[in-house]
Amino acid sequence: MTRGELIEQIKKKRSFLCIGLDPDLNKIPEHLLKEEDPIFEFNKAIIDATKDLAVAYKPNIAFYECHGARGWESLKKTLDYIPEDIFTIADAKRGDIGNTSRYYAETFFNYLKADSVTVAPYMGSDSVLPFLEFENKWVVLLALTSNEGAKDFQMIESIDGEKLFQRVLKCSQEWGTPENMMFVVGATRMEHIAEVRHIAKDYFFLVPGVGAQGGSLEEVVRYGWNKDCGLLVNSSRGIIYAGKGANFSNQVREAAKKLQQEMAEILREKKFV
Repeated sequence: MTRGELIEQIKKKRSFLCIGLDPDLNKIPEHLLKEEDPIFEFNKAIIDATKDLAVAYKPNIAFYECHGARGWESLKKTLDYIPEDIFTIADAKRGDIGNTSRYYAETFFNYLKADSVTVAPYMGSDSVLPFLEFENKWVVLLALTSNEGAKDFQMIESIDGEKLFQRVLKCSQEWGTPENMMFVVGATRMEHIAEVRHIAKDYFFLVPGVGAQGGSLEEVVRYGWNKDCGLLVNSSRGIIYAGKGANFSNQVREAAKKLQQEMAEILREKKFV
């Protein structure tokens, strides 16, 4: 998917909602456990209930690969089922060098046909550039994450006072462009989102942490907005586990609709739609 197509979806749906597809067999509705492929059936119900509200879906690969070959089959079926006009993010957090990165890229782009993959930049350009060689595919680069341990490395300052996450943002813009790279910026670190936007003015941000993790949509927009919206705000647990019974997808839709309507109002106020 191109940047222009993504922006058109945001305008069309009046939404910048990304839904994380993180199926936990201990949490999904019990009646689905009787199905041949409970994970796919769970995801399918969520997609059917929210595909007119979401502009992106983000399956976290760990929730699939822990089930071995069957998990990978569920993941492939899920990605194949998502409508082509919806942006897909393989949340794999890969980060290796040379041919290894190339084969990771082929797995997620050619086999699974995801639009993007999350990549860890710790090993530098060698771990990122192979993913950027694929036309109309994206790297979603970890820049500033929302977990407690982020401060262990991401906030370390060099002699000149530059923090590591700032260095990552500046250096990575020499590898990719706003047309094929976006950054993960955690929603629970509001004090830094404006700083990240100052460094990466034209890039999209994938923002986890809104909803169950306590991030504020209003503040994310205040500090992270750019002229093209520039935001994909992810919610996982707060949406996919909103319901538990046989009609769980109705509650899932209600939770997604609530967030989408908040986004629609923001987009209207910004005169983006």
